[in-house]
Amino acid sequence: MMTTENSQPGLVIVPEDVCKKVIDRASAFTAVESVFAAMAKGDAYNFPVIREAIGYADALYGFKSGFDRAGMALGVKSGGYWPGNAEKGLTNHQSTIFLFDPDTGKLTALVGGNYLTAVRTAASCAVSIAHLARKDAKTLGIIGAGHQASFQLRAAAEQRQFEKIVAWNKSPERLDSLAAVAADLGLPFESLDREQVAAQSDVIITITSAHEALLLNDWIRPGTHIACMGTDTRGKQEVDAQLFATASVFTDEVAQSISIGEAQHAVDQGLLTQDDITPIGDVINGVDGGRTSAEQITLFDGTGVGLQDLAVATTAVELAVAKGLATSVAL
Repeated sequence: MMTTENSQPGLVIVPEDVCKKVIDRASAFTAVESVFAAMAKGDAYNFPVIREAIGYADALYGFKSGFDRAGMALGVKSGGYWPGNAEKGLTNHQSTIFLFDPDTGKLTALVGGNYLTAVRTAASCAVSIAHLARKDAKTLGIIGAGHQASFQLRAAAEQRQFEKIVAWNKSPERLDSLAAVAADLGLPFESLDREQVAAQSDVIITITSAHEALLLNDWIRPGTHIACMGTDTRGKQEVDAQLFATASVFTDEVAQSISIGEAQHAVDQGLLTQDDITPIGDVINGVDGGRTSAEQITLFDGTGVGLQDLAVATTAVELAVAKGLATSVAL
């Protein structure tokens, strides 16, 4: 991690607009893939997540933090979900990332976290597609059309030679945003019901805030890769728990997967244990073979870990300082 003492004095501040200028999908992918690999080796670890309903504005608020010894990144992301923000012209997810010097504990950087959360979540999904989806995957399915979905589509489209995008959303009119992204990518787009999305897709991304199964086990055809990216809180659910008994299951972090991730329901029902779940970092590091056949169904439980945020924020600070786009203040 960059240390401010060696580059510019004071607390480095990297606002949202600068993050958008310095972090692209490629840099986010590299940062996330690297930190997943470090986690699997035991060189980086997340601290317990705090996530609570605050009893006001229907908001969820919490903290994700950790330490990456390999990348020398120590910090915390503070923020949450305010469902009424869209009506105020704001992003529902609001967050800020704080980085500290691992040698002294001194606060070194304050980084806008909204854009970085979106790109790191999309990068996590893209990493799973790169390492687990069939090489000949042609149709990409998306369940959900919120703010995050467009980021997911753009990142996923770079990992395989997709020929078609199919999607479903509870409010079909909101699919227009995804259709526009597909058009920008030069890919045909079709709105379908959930079962037809499953029937046609080689890769499926779920990115919703659902509390019920939107995809059933019987709908998923052999060879599909599913990336469950929406469940990050106790009680949320996007897919049939039975799917975890059918698929080979991978995740960013096992502890979060079984507690607040999509796997929580399958664990509660006795359909799998934590020993049945493989960290995606083991696949990246070559310890686990990942997909072993064209018929295998693979599932990635993307719970979203604090180390992802620290990885992309550290990169953002380094690039912003190098390009003269960061500012600093004395505390």
